[in-house]
Formats: sequence, C-alpha cells, structure tokens
Amino acid sequence: METPKARTSGKIVSGEDAAKTRIVVVDEHPLLRHGTIAFINSQPDMIVCGEADCIPDARRSIEECRPHLLVIGLRLGTGDSLEFIKALKAESPELLILVYSAFEESIFAARALRAGANGYLMKKAVKEEMLVAIRDVLRGQIYVSRDLAMRAFQESLQIAQQNRASVNLPTIDNLSDREIHVFQLIGSALGTKKIAQALNLSVKTIETHRENIKAKLGLRSGAELTERATAWVMENLLPLQKSELSVVKKKKVVPFRAA
Repeated sequence: METPKARTSGKIVSGEDAAKTRIVVVDEHPLLRHGTIAFINSQPDMIVCGEADCIPDARRSIEECRPHLLVIGLRLGTGDSLEFIKALKAESPELLILVYSAFEESIFAARALRAGANGYLMKKAVKEEMLVAIRDVLRGQIYVSRDLAMRAFQESLQIAQQNRASVNLPTIDNLSDREIHVFQLIGSALGTKKIAQALNLSVKTIETHRENIKAKLGLRSGAELTERATAWVMENLLPLQKSELSVVKKKKVVPFRAA
C-alpha cells in the first residue's frame, strides 16, 4: 500500500485560530508526523497550519501559511536539513525553528544551533517535553535537554589542552556538516555518483569529501568507510524505521512518544 504524500498547502487560519501560534511540521515519517500534528493541535493556543515530508514541500508550505515556528526532522530523504535551516534563517530571521530528531543530541544539537535552529529535541523525549521545548523557543529561549546543557557546562570547565586533544580524536563529531551528510548517504547505500546527483555536486567533490572523511576517522580504504557509515546509519537511524514498521504490522495507533 502506497504511503500517502504529506499535505503541503497551508490552512486558511481565521476566527479564533488567527490568534494561535502557527506551526509547520516537517518529517519524512508520516505516522510520527501525524502524531506530532495531533498533539500540537490539541493545545488551545497552537495550530498546525502546514506539513511536509521533504524540503521542497516544506518551503512551499512555509511560503503559503507563514508560520511562527517550524518543527523539523533532520533526515528528509537525501535533503540536507542543516543547509535548509541556514537558508531559511538567512531569508527569514524571524522564523523560529525547533529541530525534532532521532539523531544523537551530543553530535547534532550544536550543529543545528549553529545552522540557526532555536532548539533541539530528541524524538525519544516524552510528549510533554516537546511542549516545554516549543514554549521555550516561542519565548525567545534556546532549548536543549538538561543532560546536554550540563555536559556542555562541564566541558567548558576543562582546560584548553584537554579540549584540543579531544578534537584530534577520530570521531564522527570531527566531521563538517557537509561531510556528515555525505557520510549518512554513504551509509544509506548510495554510491558516489548518486550522492553527487542528490546534492547537485560534482563526482570529484564527493570523492574529495570521502577522502576527507576517511582521514578524519582514521580509515584506510573505501570499504572501511562504507562499513563504518553503514554501521552508524543502522545504529542511529534504522531503529526509528523498525519501530514504525512494527506499529503498522500490529495495526495500532502510533504512540506520540515513539522514536
């Protein structure tokens, strides 16, 4: 059975709804997206005016309903969500953005905030935490989990030499935003040519990214790179997909807190 496409047209907001906070929800997983929308719409002062499952549709939805807040996942097919966030903030600095993602917070929260996001929330969080995150962002605050905030504070107390030593370790966190996106696509079984087409870049540029990734991760060959990337995707991304598939098979309503 084919998965229905997300609606991209904005709602006409009038009457009592006109005073509510307008929100656009963007996530490639329809069940999770619809659960998020239902929860937000259950709040007396919020309304979802648009939804999308990819970057082009998200842009159209934003243009149509002019939301106050965008709630967006980081994995949208082959689209680069971080670059999309950067572009949106450059075009509309007043647009508030809350990233709602299954990607590890310790790696991606800082990247999302540097790109222009106003908050980062893990999909494994309980639904009440989403409400806290949304309201904090609407008040002009930056939202991250308490655990991440405490880790960041503790790291800030370390001496510069320790920080420099940690940067030199071969970890995923040492990759640039573009490199980590290419790394994700490699782990999703895309070859160099397909990655180049998806990102509208030359094959030579992707090959350069591959070499830089191997050097930063201490990998010796393309095979090691593919193996490492595949393992990372399976560990960080596939659990969400498996959770959705199991829910579909059991024909149950997806609980909002599923990640």
